[in-house]
Amino acid sequence: MKTFSLDELRAFWRGESAIALAQADWARIEASAQVVQDALAHGEPVYGVNTGFGLLAQTHIGDDQLAALQRNLLLSHACGVGDDLPDEIVRLMLTLKVISLARGHSGVRRLVVERLLALIATNALPCVPSQGSVGASGDLAPLAHLAAAAFLGVGRIRVKGEAMTAADALARIGAAPLELGPKEGLALINGTQVSTAIALDALFRAEAAFAAALVAGAMSVDAMKGSDAPFDPRIQAARGQKGQIEVAEVLRTLMQGSDIRNSHIACDRVQDPYSLRCQPQVMGACLDVLRHAAETLRIEANAATDNPLAFTDDGAILSGGNFHAEPVAFAADMIAMAAAEVASLSERRIALLVDPKMSGLPAFLVKESGVNSGFMIAQVTAAALVSEMKTLAHPASVDSIPTSANQEDHVSMATFAARKAREAARCAAKVIAIEQLAAEQGIDFHAPLKTSETLGRAHAQLRARAAFYERDRYFAPDIEAAAALVESGAARALLEPWRVFPA
Repeated sequence: MKTFSLDELRAFWRGESAIALAQADWARIEASAQVVQDALAHGEPVYGVNTGFGLLAQTHIGDDQLAALQRNLLLSHACGVGDDLPDEIVRLMLTLKVISLARGHSGVRRLVVERLLALIATNALPCVPSQGSVGASGDLAPLAHLAAAAFLGVGRIRVKGEAMTAADALARIGAAPLELGPKEGLALINGTQVSTAIALDALFRAEAAFAAALVAGAMSVDAMKGSDAPFDPRIQAARGQKGQIEVAEVLRTLMQGSDIRNSHIACDRVQDPYSLRCQPQVMGACLDVLRHAAETLRIEANAATDNPLAFTDDGAILSGGNFHAEPVAFAADMIAMAAAEVASLSERRIALLVDPKMSGLPAFLVKESGVNSGFMIAQVTAAALVSEMKTLAHPASVDSIPTSANQEDHVSMATFAARKAREAARCAAKVIAIEQLAAEQGIDFHAPLKTSETLGRAHAQLRARAAFYERDRYFAPDIEAAAALVESGAARALLEPWRVFPA
C-alpha cells in the first residue's frame, strides 16, 4: 500500500481528488479476510469476531449469531450527539478508513471497501454527530454512525449536500444495505479516522492561517515603518532554531524592494515592539510545532488502527491498542497552541496599528477619527477571539476518563482535542484577516510610496474584496471577505518558493 502524502490528503479533504486502490491493495484486503475465515473454521476465540466487546470479551458468540453481533455493534454504538461534522471532514474520514482497511490487517471483505469508495465517488456522505468519542477503542460512536448509514441504511446521508434517510440515499446511488460478516462491524468502528480527519482539517486551516500571518506580519512592519534588522540571517544563525531561520528569511524576502522601507532605512529607531521584531522567534517556534504535528498526522492517516489485527504471513490475529489516539491528541493540542500564539502575536500588531502614538498613523486607521471610529472595534473583535483561543489551547490530551466498566481505563480525548484545534484555527484566520485589513490601511496611508512587489500582490488580492476604509461603514462583510481569503490558502501560493509546509 502506498503512503499518502500531506498534499494528497489535502486534495482528498478539499474534494479535488478521490482515492483509488491498486490490485495489490485488493489482494491484501482479500487475504486478510481469509485469515478471519480460517480462524473461525478452526474454532479459535477471536475478540470481536466470536466474542463480545469490552468487558464482555469473555462471552462466546455462536456461529448463528455472528452477523447479529456485528449489526448490533453498530446500532448500539451509534449514540453520538451534537452538530454533524462538515462534509469535508466526513469525506476525509471515509478516505482514511479506506486507507486503513487497505493495509490488509482488518479482515474485511472487498465489498466493504467498495461501499466506502462508492460513497466517496457519489458524494454520499453520512451524517455523523461530532460528539461522543473519547479517542480510544477507536472513535466508536461517530464511526458507528458512519458505518450504520453506509452499510445498514440506518441514519441519514447527505447526497451532494441534500440530507435524506440513509436507506433513500443508498437507493439513490444504486446501493442497498449489506449484512456485515465477522469482524467487519468492529473493523469499521475501531480506529482513529474521526479524530485524525478533524485534526488534519485543523492542521490544513492552521497552515493557511500561518502563511497569511507571515504576509500580514510583513505588511504590518512596513505599515509601521518598522525595522527589518531583526530579520538579519546572522541573528537567526546565532540561535540555530530551524523554524526561526526560515521565518526570518521569508519576512526579509517579503519586504525586499519596499519603497516604504527604503524611505526610512536611516532612521534612528533602535528597537520595535516584540510583536514586530520577535516574529522569527515566535512564528518559527509555531512552525516547528506545526510541522511536528503534521508528520504525526501523516503517519496516523496511513496507519492500521483497528483491533484485533490480522497478519497474513502467519495467520495470526493479535489484539493490541492501535486504536488509542494519544498521538493524535498531542498533535491536535499542538495545533491549537500554535494557532493561539500566531493569533496572539497578530492581535498585538493590530493594537499597534490602531494606536497613533505607536504607529504614527491616523488614530484607528481612519482619516477623520472622532466622527469615524475606524478599526477601533475590529481590534476589540480580534482581542475577543484571542481570549477565546487561550481556552481552546488548553490541552485535552492530559485528561482521561475511564469507560466500559473500567476495561478502557485510559483514553486520549483526541476527538475533542481535534475539534478544539479546528475552532482555534478558524478563529486565527479571522484575527489575521483583521490584521491584513489594518496593515493594508496603514500601507495605503503611505502613498505614493509603495510596498514590495510580493506584498503588493497580497494587497491587490485583498483590495479586490475590501476597499480602502475612507469613512465608517458596515464592517463585518469586509472581515468576512478577508477571512475567506485567508482560509483559501492564497497566502501559501505567495510563499510557495519557500515551501513552508511539508508536501
